[in-house]
Amino acid sequence: MKKFIEKLQFITHDLDSLSHIEQAQLACEAGAKWIQYRCLTKNDESLLSDINAIAEICDDWGATLIVTDHIHLNRKADIQGFHMEDMDADFIALRKTLGEDITIGGSANTLAGLIRIAAEGADYAGYGPFSTTTTKPNQLPLLGVKGYESLVSAMHAKKIDLPVLAVGGVTINDVDSLMATGIFGIAASSAINQSDEMRIAYQDFYDKIM
Repeated sequence: MKKFIEKLQFITHDLDSLSHIEQAQLACEAGAKWIQYRCLTKNDESLLSDINAIAEICDDWGATLIVTDHIHLNRKADIQGFHMEDMDADFIALRKTLGEDITIGGSANTLAGLIRIAAEGADYAGYGPFSTTTTKPNQLPLLGVKGYESLVSAMHAKKIDLPVLAVGGVTINDVDSLMATGIFGIAASSAINQSDEMRIAYQDFYDKIM
């Protein structure tokens, strides 16, 4: 089942200045149609409290709600999909568990990893990190623009039809060069939710991508 995948995906994360709910509200007010709730620090009760509140916001604004990991919360809230950060996640098993209607995204840092995600039936992939990021610290190689140029070329050659989004340290100044590679879209977090004016930052990204 082919799913609709948004070209600009906004990812919430833990901030002292803004709650996940406030981040989702501001993003939706700015026009966001895809909210990825990424919280790995709370218990299930707190997660569901956030998710239910964000689901109402997404319903009001017509946005898709994706949750990072936490697949055990499926059917406990109005969640449209899950993004798996584990690069070894089994998407065949996940599809059996979650069903056909749920959108499932994965993370990859190599062409081989992306090929596997596509072959196992994920609906989209986040490919990164593009650059240094404090949102999700890791030791993976930074891809830069050339990494996405190589990826898009290889995907065309291998006829891989999967929406792939650049993620990890993407700033507004990187968007033009990344979109010029032919990549499907951008997933952004700190460049938007840690800006001086979050609504304007989101709209700036949107205008460049769309």
